[in-house]
Amino acid sequence: MNPARVPEAARLPERLDDEELLARVAAGEQPALRQLIDRHGRGLQLFAARFLGGTHDAEDVVQDVFFSIWNNAKRFDRAKGRATTWIYRIAANRCIDVRRWRRFRMFLGFEDTDDVFASEDPQADILVGARQELAIVRTGLDKLPERQRMALLLRAVADLDVPAIAEVMGTSAGSVEQLLVRARRTLRARLATADNESQEEGVSR
Repeated sequence: MNPARVPEAARLPERLDDEELLARVAAGEQPALRQLIDRHGRGLQLFAARFLGGTHDAEDVVQDVFFSIWNNAKRFDRAKGRATTWIYRIAANRCIDVRRWRRFRMFLGFEDTDDVFASEDPQADILVGARQELAIVRTGLDKLPERQRMALLLRAVADLDVPAIAEVMGTSAGSVEQLLVRARRTLRARLATADNESQEEGVSR
């Protein structure tokens, strides 16, 4: 079963919460999976693209996430946490696996780092409206320690709160807060440095 091709004909009669949708997916109801894809697909794609440094593997990651949901929905236990947290934990683990595989391939000389980490969306910078700043942020994100980058993206892109991020990452809320503080501090410092360099260049001219 290809999650991207779930039939839309048999629509659900009401807007259900994620926990109820997962219960229906566990019972084999494809329209419930379709609703989860519609609800979370774009956010998961953005999260994966930002974490991996581009859209190169993001679509495959999202496909894998929904395959996993279809095959493992019965394992979800609402008593242990929210459905959104469970879904993003699957995505986070898959992103980590992809990144590790990339590093292994680059170590063997099978991939070029410029091709792997380059953005494939030519409109991204224009939409943000600040090309240079966006480039600095992207570079800064890629250079952050993996856990800082993961925490920051789960907060900024997935819009998870600190307790949910802690659950996804298997750590404490206090640790997540420290990761977020360090990540934001590093990115702000990079932007400040770039701004100072830009001003100095302007003066020298």
